[in-house]
Amino acid sequence: MLVVFVLGCLLQSCALKPTSEAPLRILNEQNLIDILVGSCIQSTRNCDPSQSIADVKKALSEGKVFRTIAPENVASDEMVIAVQGIGGGGPWQYVIDRTDKQELALIDDPHKRVVQLFSKYSNQRIAALVRSEAAGATATALLLGAEMGIPTLDGGITGRAVPEVQQSIPWINGIASVPTAIISPWGDEIVITRAVDEYRVEDIARAIAVASAGDAWISMTPMSGSQLAKGILPGNLSEAELYGRTVREAREKGRDPIAALIDVAGAFKLFEGNVMKSQERGDRGFNWVEAEFEGTGDFQGRSYKLFVKNENIVGWLDGELSAMAPDYIYNLDPTTGESTLGVGYGGYVVGERVTLIAVPAPAQWRTQKGIELIGPRHFGFDFDYMPIEQMQQKLKQ
Repeated sequence: MLVVFVLGCLLQSCALKPTSEAPLRILNEQNLIDILVGSCIQSTRNCDPSQSIADVKKALSEGKVFRTIAPENVASDEMVIAVQGIGGGGPWQYVIDRTDKQELALIDDPHKRVVQLFSKYSNQRIAALVRSEAAGATATALLLGAEMGIPTLDGGITGRAVPEVQQSIPWINGIASVPTAIISPWGDEIVITRAVDEYRVEDIARAIAVASAGDAWISMTPMSGSQLAKGILPGNLSEAELYGRTVREAREKGRDPIAALIDVAGAFKLFEGNVMKSQERGDRGFNWVEAEFEGTGDFQGRSYKLFVKNENIVGWLDGELSAMAPDYIYNLDPTTGESTLGVGYGGYVVGERVTLIAVPAPAQWRTQKGIELIGPRHFGFDFDYMPIEQMQQKLKQ
């Protein structure tokens, strides 16, 4: 029975083309560059878009077409999934040593392979790919879609980068990530058909990454078109494009890109200064960072501290709470308005100049479930979430 099922899926080329005849937007090179720069801004951590930009330029030169589709144009019975890499901070060194000794070959196109694995298991065609988070996952969705002839959804399931799999808009609204397909760097294939909850999906997927030299690739949150209204942040990809275009045009006009971004994003300026200290450690599949900053300009003589779990989570100005997840804390280059390059996941380089701004999270993140998933108590802090606009008003008093 399984053999017939798999052959049937392969003969139908499940996942190789969308079923939708809906209107699609074709992206040009500048659209793509703005999206990738903007998605790095959205990521709530350091992010370098240069390789992603080089990759999309190469794909364009090869004749690849990048298309997006609006959520309302996905038919109710069509399937949308997210695909991303999952990191494993603190990978098992003995596995790395053994696989090196075995000379195990690394697979090509792991993102494509994981889509094919999901389709083989589910016997479903994929109508659109949705980015799992900001930063590199955006390029993944765009490039994979262009390669496989699948449009990218103008939306997102997080609106930012998040450290844990279960931290997503679908899970807030009860849409599970299973079935979840997972591919290791050497081609091991795993499908989680059932999980107790999204925390267990995170545990299992992260453990596979830790046991696989720190990397794995997963499909996430399969949703039908009828579920998209509850499962995504609509227009989230267009927001990335807006951010990238805003800082680019500000620089071209000789304006302050940070001020321009604050204006269009409805953001709050938290701090500007230099990185004085950044302590980073890999543990339990994550990068944990404590960064300290010394103020410059309007913040001369003041200090800032950030707690990072892959992404910026909580900030303190002169020891007083200043911003916290689920609100978004962006670390930006004060000259370009783009994300700082940093190091690793969420790391900062000592001496680096940084401007920190905060953007209010969408309403879905500010629900009781959203705060439970990514608010301060989830990370072990003994205080409740306070919206950024209230916190900034309190600091002014």
